[in-house]
Amino acid sequence: MKAVRIHSFGGPEVLSYEDAPLPEPGPGQARVKNEAIGVNYVDTVLRSGRFPAPLPAGVGQEAAGVVDAVGPGVAELEVGDRVAYTLQLGAYAELSIVSARDLIPIPDDVETRTAAAMVMQGMTAHALAVSAYPLKKGETALVHSAAGGLGLLLVQIAKRQGARVIGTVSTEEKALLAREAGADEVILYGQTDFARETRRLTGGAGVHVVYDSVGKTTFEGSLDSLRPRGCLVLFGQASGPVPPFDPQALSSKGSLFLTRPLLANYVSTREELLWRAGELFRWVKEGELDVRIDATFPLSAAAEAHRYMEGRNSKGKVLLIP
Repeated sequence: MKAVRIHSFGGPEVLSYEDAPLPEPGPGQARVKNEAIGVNYVDTVLRSGRFPAPLPAGVGQEAAGVVDAVGPGVAELEVGDRVAYTLQLGAYAELSIVSARDLIPIPDDVETRTAAAMVMQGMTAHALAVSAYPLKKGETALVHSAAGGLGLLLVQIAKRQGARVIGTVSTEEKALLAREAGADEVILYGQTDFARETRRLTGGAGVHVVYDSVGKTTFEGSLDSLRPRGCLVLFGQASGPVPPFDPQALSSKGSLFLTRPLLANYVSTREELLWRAGELFRWVKEGELDVRIDATFPLSAAAEAHRYMEGRNSKGKVLLIP
């Protein structure tokens, strides 16, 4: 089969599209023929070496397709079943071995590409707005990168929870997408100090929660955007990791809360995995959640897809197609 692997850390050029052995499923596992593969920012972090991993290494953590073979002891799956998965390293491949426990059945009326575009970012957005800081009707949330693949989903789910949403984006085009997703106010962070504008938009009160995937360059401003006892949900570091800081700042700025969630901790049981995915699929089927696929690239063009994403061009989900 063909797969994308890295033999050294670096820029997109280290992504190697190459022949790989056909994997065989072991006990409790299934082999999935990937039909669409999600590209996520964390893939670029792994490729660059910011999270060191043994080399050579597979890339990618999310895909959807059909079951191609099952290993011993797997009774709940059959060859031909449509499934999606995430948090499985090595998804940039024609075929992947995945534990049956981690495979999510795709409903008949949800397209495979839609499933591939939503499982990682969709369940992350669900975990953020429903669990990490459970938004309540009438609260106000600030969502950074509101027009990215995850941001668009998070805006929609936050609105579904009954919140007022303020989004930050980099361009007018992205501002339009964020508004279409339901954002009540949109801040172009390159033109306006987002913390000052957030204070103005909330009458000086600040927001109940900030969902921050940017990290280093937004951290202080995110804290300054919160009302007393507000919560900063820091779930990414697109601009780099946040430097060490004095926790005393949390009290001096209003007894604030800070959490750093990981999706793996919010789908730690199969029941929770299927609950989150099931709600997302139901919302898609009922027309309450729009999954925007921005661009598709052949699997062989994974490097081009990474350049597209790192150039801050993505306005929705980026997929690789084997």
